[in-house]
Amino acid sequence: MPDSAAGGGGGGWSFIANIVWQLLRIIPVMHLPRTPALGLAYAAVLSLSACAPALDWRDVRIAAGAVQAQLPCKPSTHTRKVTLAGQPVDMSLQVCSAGGQTWALAWADVTDPAQVGPALRELRDAAAANIGAQSSVPLPLNIKGATPHADSTRLQLEGRRADGQPVREQMALFARGTVVVQATALGATLPDDAVATFFASLRAGS
Repeated sequence: MPDSAAGGGGGGWSFIANIVWQLLRIIPVMHLPRTPALGLAYAAVLSLSACAPALDWRDVRIAAGAVQAQLPCKPSTHTRKVTLAGQPVDMSLQVCSAGGQTWALAWADVTDPAQVGPALRELRDAAAANIGAQSSVPLPLNIKGATPHADSTRLQLEGRRADGQPVREQMALFARGTVVVQATALGATLPDDAVATFFASLRAGS
């Protein structure tokens, strides 16, 4: 059964958050129950993230080569069936941890051009809700080869992790045809140079 995007526990962003939580030593607690035990777990893994490797940039291609980017660490790849914009899709994720931050690229083909906007909005709203975003600042988005869409966006979000400490997220949401893409950088702090390199590297098409 596909994960559901409805309510507080499923869908595309739940998949992203859960994979990052399970496989990386830094904490996207968004979308997971905010319990004291989770706060303690966050503190434990955060201490490990202090030993994260230095940034080691490499080119990656996702969505059958339709999108290119640079990641500062070697990613692992995961795919899961989720419900996005009311329909089941295969969502894939490349994710890694370096410099004390989490870096991720997620994508799914919604197959119907009419579903691109709803999918982008759903990912945007879920990401903000799941860190309890207290502020949202729009940032310039210019991705060569991306399909123009009113719901494409780049945002900086400020929220809080399970123990009440602040967490910062930048994300870009865009499409190439019917493939929706979310690029995410997440951490207690986000170094300007690394974030700029990551988002400037995004390209769609050949």
